[in-house]
Amino acid sequence: MNIALLGIRGIPANYGGFETFAEELSSRLVHRGHQVVVYGRTNNISYRDPYYKGVRIVLLPTIPHKYFDTVAHTFLSVGHVLFQNAEIVLICNAANSIFSFVPRLAGKKTVVNVDGLERKRQKWNFLGKMVYLLSEWLSTWLPSAIVTDARAIQRYYRDRYGKRSYFIPYGAEVSRLKSRVWLDRLGLETEAYFLYVSRLEPENNALLVIRAFERVATGKKLVIVGDAPYAQDYIRKLKATTDSRILFPGAIYGQGYQELQSHAFCYIHATEVGGTHPALIEAMGCGRCVLYLDTAENREVADGAAIPFPKSAEELAKKIAAVLENPRQREDYQRRALERVRERYRWEDVTTAYERLFRELTGQEQPENSSWEQEQSRQREELLPSEPVEPASPGS
Repeated sequence: MNIALLGIRGIPANYGGFETFAEELSSRLVHRGHQVVVYGRTNNISYRDPYYKGVRIVLLPTIPHKYFDTVAHTFLSVGHVLFQNAEIVLICNAANSIFSFVPRLAGKKTVVNVDGLERKRQKWNFLGKMVYLLSEWLSTWLPSAIVTDARAIQRYYRDRYGKRSYFIPYGAEVSRLKSRVWLDRLGLETEAYFLYVSRLEPENNALLVIRAFERVATGKKLVIVGDAPYAQDYIRKLKATTDSRILFPGAIYGQGYQELQSHAFCYIHATEVGGTHPALIEAMGCGRCVLYLDTAENREVADGAAIPFPKSAEELAKKIAAVLENPRQREDYQRRALERVRERYRWEDVTTAYERLFRELTGQEQPENSSWEQEQSRQREELLPSEPVEPASPGS
């Protein structure tokens, strides 16, 4: 198949979850024999070769402003893809739903991955939140299909809009890096630090994590990895801490990010907006003990395989102290985390699920012994029951 992916900052991934998703999915689709093009932004991607991991790269300009960056670039990307031979156009972010009907006019199938409820982010003013609410509604009828990456988001679209969606989560590798180039660069020792990774925006609660860690008596460090182009006031507030154990190395990707995940004593996940968060699954895939903010989306991923905490610095501090004091508990959760990712979040299974969705939309024959058609037929009859479509298990 010929597939185009747009609505993100581009690859190689150097920003957030959608970019990681695009890199992992597109490179695997190419490996399976498909032709894939990923659209990126000239103000974000410095990679200038025409191909990356076999994926064709198209870089287009944008308007570098919080309210126009995404939609301006997607507008140009949609205009460009109209004249390409893509059969499937996969668009990331519900905010871009308004453009999803345009490729359909040219006979292409469009899929929107809506992610989470973006309108709940604090960086948006009232108008921005209303635009995202409108985009949610548009995503229920403008594209050929929508994908939700969390059951909680799938249920939201069913209950609010009566809309059937395809549940396909993000994925992760089950592996750890032994290298420690970035640890040496940052002066860190293996399992001598807690790790937090996210865009440094208020709803991701880095400040709560810092306030909790400041309460804990330990010689271990806290490494806050991340950045955000439109949250400089909030970032200054984070860096105002006087605790010398807390480090701010900025945004780190690729090998450095993987090394930090692999060698962390414990990973702290505190996001409260969005669907399935890649950093959470990736920490579990590295076999790390995870503390997670207890939201429906995070619980869906980590329930029983990680340790929940409420939105309270005092309560998180108690959980951090408990992990420090109970090595057996930490080892048990490390084992559970690996098992959960192996069972539910393998990138190969995620790729297979997207392949099957694309084949359904383009009328192509599904692989033998596939349960995809039966499951989709059942969902059409029942209008999205509670049980979502899972990615195919190996060998199915």
